[in-house]
Amino acid sequence: MTHFPITALRSVNLETPDLPRSEQFYTSVWGLDLVTRHEGVTYLRASGTDHHVVALRQGDRPALRSITFRLHSDAAFETIASASLKHGATLLAGPAPNPAPDGGMVMSILAPNGGALRFVSGDMRHTDTLAGANRPTRLAHVNVNSTHVDGLAAFYEQALGFRLTDRSRMMAFVRCNGDHHAIVIADAAVNGLNHVAFLMPDLEAVMRGSGRMIDAGFPIAWGVGRHGPGDNVFAYFIDPVGTVIEYTAEVLQVDDGYAVRGPSEWVWPPGRTDHWGIAPPKPDHVKAAQTAVAYADRGPE
Repeated sequence: MTHFPITALRSVNLETPDLPRSEQFYTSVWGLDLVTRHEGVTYLRASGTDHHVVALRQGDRPALRSITFRLHSDAAFETIASASLKHGATLLAGPAPNPAPDGGMVMSILAPNGGALRFVSGDMRHTDTLAGANRPTRLAHVNVNSTHVDGLAAFYEQALGFRLTDRSRMMAFVRCNGDHHAIVIADAAVNGLNHVAFLMPDLEAVMRGSGRMIDAGFPIAWGVGRHGPGDNVFAYFIDPVGTVIEYTAEVLQVDDGYAVRGPSEWVWPPGRTDHWGIAPPKPDHVKAAQTAVAYADRGPE
């Protein structure tokens, strides 16, 4: 099995123009729990052991401030820093002790497309898991938009040690462990956030979580369906400030024997958008929302 210097997608740092409203939504409706508030940042956990999966802070508009990954060991800092600089990234900070509540060591870079990436090692984890079968357990993936899909995919492979799992006409899927993908890179006219996917325990949890969202006044934006690459169940929503989020489950597990498939092999019959054939075409307002959240103008810390 490939040795990955990065072992997991850990969290996202999001800016919101209405921090109290976003915090209320993610804790009361989406299924996350408040960990702490520290220096203007709200830290929210899922039901798993990650210290947090979402960090929220006030901003002028919805924005992706950074994506955080967990490293295999402290030794990976030097490897990733050197390779990242070689492949066009900028070192923003570290590695250094992390002053945020999750602790450990942290390093941040600015990727060639302008997105800030953070890497942590020895970060704090919860010793408990939270009860509730119909809530997210962790992040499943982050889908980012890119004006140069193959270039950014190559950066993840060559600088960060990811592997390409599949390449459809519009998207590249890259992984850092047994999950089919941790990062999805979508072809777009702009760079920024496409959506954030939260892993649910199973299909039943996706359906019940979707029902909870509908009851709270948040209709399904796209789905429910089963994706092609990754074979995961999906239901997309738009949060109160316009960020696209996804409940997902049953993500395909792969190893080094998995055969990468290309655009010619990922083709749907006319009118179909998922394996089951029940997801309607994605509405235009959802497509617009998936390209409306840019990278934050300032650094990740």
